[in-house]
Amino acid sequence: MFLSLSLLLIVVTCKSQKDKAELLDKIKLPVGFHIEIYADDVPNARGMDLAEDGTLFVGSRDKGTVYAVTPSRNVLVIDEGLNMPAGLDYYKGDLYVSSLSEILKYPNILNKLADPPEAELVYGDYPTDTWHGWKFIKFGPDGKLYVPVGAPCNVCLEENPVFASITRIDQDGSNMEIVAHGIRNTVGFDWNPETGDLWFTDNGRDYMGDNLPPDELNRLTETGQHFGFPFVHGNDIHDLEFWDQRPENFSWIKPQVNLKAHVAALGMRFYTATLFPEKYRGGIFFAEHGSWNRSSKIGYRVMFVPVENNQAQGLEVFASGWLQGEEAWGRPVDVVVMPDGSLLVSDDMDGTIYRIYTKSY
Repeated sequence: MFLSLSLLLIVVTCKSQKDKAELLDKIKLPVGFHIEIYADDVPNARGMDLAEDGTLFVGSRDKGTVYAVTPSRNVLVIDEGLNMPAGLDYYKGDLYVSSLSEILKYPNILNKLADPPEAELVYGDYPTDTWHGWKFIKFGPDGKLYVPVGAPCNVCLEENPVFASITRIDQDGSNMEIVAHGIRNTVGFDWNPETGDLWFTDNGRDYMGDNLPPDELNRLTETGQHFGFPFVHGNDIHDLEFWDQRPENFSWIKPQVNLKAHVAALGMRFYTATLFPEKYRGGIFFAEHGSWNRSSKIGYRVMFVPVENNQAQGLEVFASGWLQGEEAWGRPVDVVVMPDGSLLVSDDMDGTIYRIYTKSY
């Protein structure tokens, strides 16, 4: 009986691997690009970050687990039972993880993968609201940790200014300050390596129809800038409920790119490597997690935005095929540029990390 069960497990495992290989054939990429499974046992994979030795750290949301994928592609559990640890960042030997209202730190993590340390509390005073409570986090060029706080609603105007913002804290959790306002929910940002400006995706509100309002790709150039929410969406779509409640002499920063409505633009990175052709260098890759508040689905893909002179120069589909008609078999969440120039993509629906690569140019 044990032998038969073992054989059954092997057959099921092989079938699953075969199915995934067949699904990869559905992914459409530019000519010369290829996709493979980098790791396929990372349930609910969300935000990602790389350590200097090639270890990939991966967060989750509903699963409550933080993973490490070793350079040999073994998947280890760093911690579990956390509250939406969707975002993380490896910084100066320590792993920082968001967990709803808290920022946690796992010190000296690379030397403790086999026996991970207890989490240390860095900061614990973010709101406990679960609506848009999951957080993408990342250290900036200034050595501070940037932490967004989404609106605790579809659309609302909260008295507490920390909602619908991006904040930052020192490495030890001190000196929390708000650096940007009017951001409904950003789950991905990065800094232009040439200028130091912060670029970020933002998810537009729901229940304005299939095609309104747009998701956004934005650029922060000065601390304290306002990006419109909840008063205005996109370039100039006035919110029917909140436009009349805008402050006197209200002004806002318009998006660099208005994206399709409801695509759920999430993790993004500037492409800083040289493996991909020249057109991709210095541009932005970002994941579209995919729609739910729409009569027909959209998103479920990886997009590319060329950037020249610190300005977006268009928008194009880079990788698609996770959505087949109205059925999705994967939902891209985050992207990371590998040291060899390939691009990793996390998928929280299938629990998979993909690697997109091409020959050297």
